[in-house]
Amino acid sequence: MKILFYNWVDYLDDEKRGGGVTVYQRNTIQAMRAEDGISCVFLSSGISYDVLQNGPRWERIKHGPSEDRDIRFEIVNSGVLAPSHHSFGDERQTTEPATAEVFMDFLRKNGPFDVVHFNNLEGLPADVLKLKEHFPETRVIFSLHNYYPVCPQVNLWHQERENCEDFDNGRKCEQCLPHQHDTRIIELANGVAFNLKKRGVRPGTKMFDRGFGPAMRLAGRAVGFYNRRIRKGNGRQTPQVASPTTHSTLLRKVERSHLKFARRRAAMVEAINTHCDKVLCVSDRVGVVASKFGIAPALIQTGYIGTQHASKYSETSPKSTLTKPDGTLTLAFLGYMRHDKGFFFLLDTLETTPADIAARINIVICSRLLDQHCMDRITALSDRFASVLFADGYAHNQLDELLSDVDLGVIPVLWEDNLPQVAIEMHARHIPLLTSDLGGAQELGNTAEFTFKADDSADFIRKIQAMLDGEVWLEEYWQNAMAPYSMDDHLRELKDVYAQPARPIALMASATPETNEDDDAEPIEDPFAGLSDEEIEAAELRASQEG
Repeated sequence: MKILFYNWVDYLDDEKRGGGVTVYQRNTIQAMRAEDGISCVFLSSGISYDVLQNGPRWERIKHGPSEDRDIRFEIVNSGVLAPSHHSFGDERQTTEPATAEVFMDFLRKNGPFDVVHFNNLEGLPADVLKLKEHFPETRVIFSLHNYYPVCPQVNLWHQERENCEDFDNGRKCEQCLPHQHDTRIIELANGVAFNLKKRGVRPGTKMFDRGFGPAMRLAGRAVGFYNRRIRKGNGRQTPQVASPTTHSTLLRKVERSHLKFARRRAAMVEAINTHCDKVLCVSDRVGVVASKFGIAPALIQTGYIGTQHASKYSETSPKSTLTKPDGTLTLAFLGYMRHDKGFFFLLDTLETTPADIAARINIVICSRLLDQHCMDRITALSDRFASVLFADGYAHNQLDELLSDVDLGVIPVLWEDNLPQVAIEMHARHIPLLTSDLGGAQELGNTAEFTFKADDSADFIRKIQAMLDGEVWLEEYWQNAMAPYSMDDHLRELKDVYAQPARPIALMASATPETNEDDDAEPIEDPFAGLSDEEIEAAELRASQEG
């Protein structure tokens, strides 16, 4: 069996972009390559740009680690920038013939493939899903690690402040992002980085930083000159959406920009329903959200991600009680200091927790520090809580030490977080989880007493108080709990999915199910956290997606 895996960023990326999806892609490829009778190829697209050559092309990856060079490829100069917020709402996300043709050429030259598994579509036009028209025997699998097909911001997280349950036919998308990047700056940044990396100058080195910064400043001034002189000089404003009419090259169609967002969602959903054999959702909740927005339920299958931490489940055992002998409870937050992840909701809630409850809680926070203000707020908690411990980021091999005294993990997400890796990592160590009612983390414990209403501090505090008062029993939690999937478990399910026959083109779905956006469900992951408001700084930081 020959499998092509796709994600927008290389799974061995020096800059560690792509968050949990990158980790998952690396683990999956390494595990699959160890299997007899399976060969793997990997392709990425949307971040490598060559300032010296125009037009998209595919090639073997020539930069970064030397590991797996025989199977790692990329599309250079893709017409679709990745990640998605770098080309927010660009209609090339659905149709871009030149890039689609390069993708098809890659399949012809490196296939035939039994399976093409998309772990994302960012960096490619959705038209590439039509590959079965050229390769009818190939099985097309699409994994939903985020909500990119129905949300160009990918997280259904409106204006970085609220769960997006209805995009109002695209009108909410018009005002979603607080800052939209100049795509020329992004392409120039990617071009500078690409050419430095090809010459062996790797990100994180002094030489890279010294080369990248000055080059970007020059590029920024060039684009600024273009904006001031060329655009200003023509005395006209470009319509928000414009395309040639079928009858004239002089007249151009002008329309409100929200219509392009409505078309985007409809086109993405139709492409998936029409051309994919299976849509794998990393939790049941993701499937609920996907079907709400039009993905055909018949295509949806839950496929929990395997984790290398699954072995911890057999190596550890549940504690007998949630509280320690002194009556205190140690709760832990791991992850990003981001609004959508619920970090600031948690801070706000802890700051308003009644003193008698706070005095019985030990706090553990393991998160890369955002700024001094966050540190000041964390430090101030020590006046009221039994203790406060903080780690400014962490490595996975440090988790056992960091979590050794933790009684309860907290997953307070404010969006439909597909299934956070940190939740799986704590759960695998028999640490029960208190989760919001959004996203897939709640499925790990599957116990109402350990779920609170998202963004509801009062409900959160009620749940904690019940635990402190001995009204919540761990026996019920672990009876309901789902054992974490190992990589072997996940690979077994993947291979079963891959082995099924491809849907004949004649039987592929041609209609998109009606959606009901008044139903409950949906949100998103904030790929924007940490980006500067300055265009050049934003290009230099180039944020990664969490998944």
